[in-house]
Amino acid sequence: MVDRLESAQLLPAIYFIFSRAGTEDAVRLLADSGMRLTTPEERHRIAQVVEDRCSVIPEADLLAVGFGEFSDSLQRGIAAHHAGMLPIFKEVVEELFQAALLKVVFATETLALGINMPARTVVLERLVKWNGQTHADITAGEYTQLTGRAGRRGIDVEGHAVVLWGPSVQPNHLAGLASTRTYPLRSSFRPTYNMGVNLVHRVGRRIAREILETSFAQYQSDQSVVGLASQIKRNEHVIAGYQESMNCHLGDFSEYAAMRTQLSTLEKSTSRESARLTREHAAQSLERLTPGDVIAVPTGRRSGLAVVLDAGLDGEPRPQVLTIDRQVRRLSASDFTSPAVVVDRIRIPRDFHPRSANARKALAATLSELSGRHTHVRPARVRDSANDVEIARLRARLRKHPCHGCNERELHARWAERAAKLQRENDALTRRVEGRTNTIARQFDRICAILVELGYLRQDGEELQVTEDAHMLGRIYTDRALVIAECLRTGLWADLTGPELAAALAALVFTSRNDDEQVPRLPNGRIRDVLAEQVHIWASIEALETEFKVTPTPEPDLGFCWAAFQWASGQSLSSVLSGCDLPAGDFVRWCKQVIDALGQVSAAAAEDDPVRQRARAAADLLRRGVVDYSSEV
Repeated sequence: MVDRLESAQLLPAIYFIFSRAGTEDAVRLLADSGMRLTTPEERHRIAQVVEDRCSVIPEADLLAVGFGEFSDSLQRGIAAHHAGMLPIFKEVVEELFQAALLKVVFATETLALGINMPARTVVLERLVKWNGQTHADITAGEYTQLTGRAGRRGIDVEGHAVVLWGPSVQPNHLAGLASTRTYPLRSSFRPTYNMGVNLVHRVGRRIAREILETSFAQYQSDQSVVGLASQIKRNEHVIAGYQESMNCHLGDFSEYAAMRTQLSTLEKSTSRESARLTREHAAQSLERLTPGDVIAVPTGRRSGLAVVLDAGLDGEPRPQVLTIDRQVRRLSASDFTSPAVVVDRIRIPRDFHPRSANARKALAATLSELSGRHTHVRPARVRDSANDVEIARLRARLRKHPCHGCNERELHARWAERAAKLQRENDALTRRVEGRTNTIARQFDRICAILVELGYLRQDGEELQVTEDAHMLGRIYTDRALVIAECLRTGLWADLTGPELAAALAALVFTSRNDDEQVPRLPNGRIRDVLAEQVHIWASIEALETEFKVTPTPEPDLGFCWAAFQWASGQSLSSVLSGCDLPAGDFVRWCKQVIDALGQVSAAAAEDDPVRQRARAAADLLRRGVVDYSSEV
């Protein structure tokens, strides 16, 4: 593909591959093939930029992140760009591409957003990408965003987009992606604990609810209600027509139809209950059978007398029997419409074997002699249902109703059934409407209820008031803000060192990119007990969230604790990266997230709390080497 683009003078190009490993593999493949897309002068300029920009990184750290291979591929005019790279490496790629020194950049979709890197051509390896949960087709908006990189303003009069052919690529689908110009906007807004205490503190609960009810998220929810409300109104008109068609000159047919529905429901319920009791009693009767019992099989091709050979009581009772026609089979409760009745007994010879034809013939002959005595076996009676009396009463009332004698009774009944069915559908639509109305405000109320339960808010008549602890929670902005606030409030981190505090915060910031069930590597010492207690605090919060029907807080993720601890303890980058399953870019990004969380903890903790100063010190320990440079950029 790169050869064809070069021969057609369609370079520089951005080649989108929706996989970090895929971009790295593509660069390695071209480099191993010996491909060079740059002139000697361009290679010199690239080397100069790389040296100037990367000189701030310690040499040991550069060796740890594969700087040699990175620099070599750049000088060939080839590079990768994805979120797992060091930020400074990504910046170098962007700078060189904008200067037209790089000819092909293999990128994930990170290059499609927020970066001005136009190219003459954009290549899409496929039209499917991983969205975090499943492999899904890219949307029309994503397609436009990706291919919008093609066409350099002031240089190219047009841009080129290439989609690689594959069995799953349909021209009509691709044309639809390219021609769509309107894209749906979906709100991801939801109230949080931090938002709850801050809104209550600043404007009070009543005004806070009014603000949330005017949010775009609520507007979208209400818009979906509009269509449902229209459907409900249309259904009501149709129901009214059905009711008019079922009018009877003899009386109130709605009342008569309701009685018929009640009787039908009761009869079906009774039938199901009777069938269940029959199965239970049949199974119990089979459990009581012993070898030599002669029973009457009421239904099926093997109906008639049979002698029990084996009780078959392993799990569900399935006795083995011999029938009059010399067949050996297993019976189950489904073969009986009433409990099995033992009508006689015969002795089974000790040397009897079911596979012996002569043995079966002799035993069947004995069984046949008994058949004349038991031609009329009365089935065991199953207890009548308690509903039988009520069914008889309803049938009597139905026959006495005036509409029962109407010549068009069944025609009216059909209209009544249609009206009842549509009314059930309307009732379900009404419940959906009620569930979508004021949804954001209801979420806010549930969050406030949890905060009252934990003591961050207190009830004051109709209003809510914030407590002293609420001010602390109001300064924490992570997804696990409530867990962090609880750890601060309980003094869990009071005796931790800087590296230990960094590890503790890492568990409340980090989120793994995969769902592997591997046991994470943890630092040694008391920090293990602290991490375990953090999980217990989260579990108690999740129990409250389940009770109040609030979206659960993500569980603490221990996957970055060891790396954060080691880096804050002064270990080298190569040592830390070799001990954790993270690319260098991800490591830097999560270190910066932990630094940010430490800053929030420092701001939220009380002035006399030792955690306040220790959080600042822990942030300083993390802010070194590649992390220090990246945070300044």
